[in-house]
Amino acid sequence: MSGTWPPRMTRTERGNGGFTLLEVLVAMLLLVIIAGALYSSYFTVLRARERAEEGGEQRRELRGTLDLLRRELDGAFYRTSDKRLRFVVNDRDIFGKPASTLELVTVAPPSAEERPASDLVLVKYEVKEKEKRLSLNREATDLFGSMKPIPYPQMDEIEGFLVECYDSGKWVRTWNTELSPKLPERVRIILTVRDGENTADYSVTAKPRLR
Repeated sequence: MSGTWPPRMTRTERGNGGFTLLEVLVAMLLLVIIAGALYSSYFTVLRARERAEEGGEQRRELRGTLDLLRRELDGAFYRTSDKRLRFVVNDRDIFGKPASTLELVTVAPPSAEERPASDLVLVKYEVKEKEKRLSLNREATDLFGSMKPIPYPQMDEIEGFLVECYDSGKWVRTWNTELSPKLPERVRIILTVRDGENTADYSVTAKPRLR
């Protein structure tokens, strides 16, 4: 019998028998890289979707708050003959951010309740701070009722709440009907909210009609 025993396999013949350890390691490394890229893309899309949903909710809350303020300011009611009626704006700040307080009597919308109720409501807006975060609180009570007002957060995560009153050709940041027994000609509300890395101002201007 000619030749050597056992017969020697060539490099090509050895390769047909399976993968080498190096080839397996390279394949696993590529699989890990591809999986990491897929997971990263998935979580990026997920975070973008969550931010979009949060932004949409914030815009709805913002529109609702500004619309409520406009309607209440349009319906502001004051008469010098009744000491319970008032319109008060105080200029404050928290951490250097505007944090005005607003207190007014406004005409309430028609009530569906069976019990008789006054159509005048005492409303107060005030900025509260908790853990260096600002929120706008609102409390309302029937002017002639005995129910104690209960404050609740009208809008969370704000960056500022500024109330300005226009009268005699200028805007001022304080008003008190005990000192100036009349309503301002116009009232401007500026709400500042976080918009990504920046802040954005949204405003509404109202003209009290029941002067």
